Amino acid sequence: MKEILKNDVAIVFLADYDLEIAKRMTSGVDLWLNTPQPPLEASGTSGMKAALNGIPSLSVLDGWWIEGLIEGVTGWSIGERSGGAPVAGDRTLDALSLYQKMEHVILPMFYGNRDHFIDIMRHAIALNGSFFNTQRMLQQYVLRAYY
Repeated sequence: MKEILKNDVAIVFLADYDLEIAKRMTSGVDLWLNTPQPPLEASGTSGMKAALNGIPSLSVLDGWWIEGLIEGVTGWSIGERSGGAPVAGDRTLDALSLYQKMEHVILPMFYGNRDHFIDIMRHAIALNGSFFNTQRMLQQYVLRAYY
């Protein structure tokens, strides 16, 4: 399957990722791909910033995305919900899930049903952008963690 997409999907690795690059990326891409090794996701703030800019995520179910995902509404999962905490291990099924979602769901929607993709962008802003913010985080820390 990887061979099918290699001429259509450009992938770039950024060795010196910094705040300036992050600012440009979280406001100028069409899809936020996040593939940390579960359970090692840090805080997920890049995906949250992307959502504020109307960028849906395609991510493993770790970190904030466990709460932020509404499949096909705010973005898409890589892999399936397990009901428990994410675990490290063989990522073969996650890789297969990523390629299948890109080939059969996301790219056909992006190129063939742009209005639906734009609806998902709007949901990313309305649902995730309005919930995953500093005000809510600080309020929860004060009321739940430090009280």
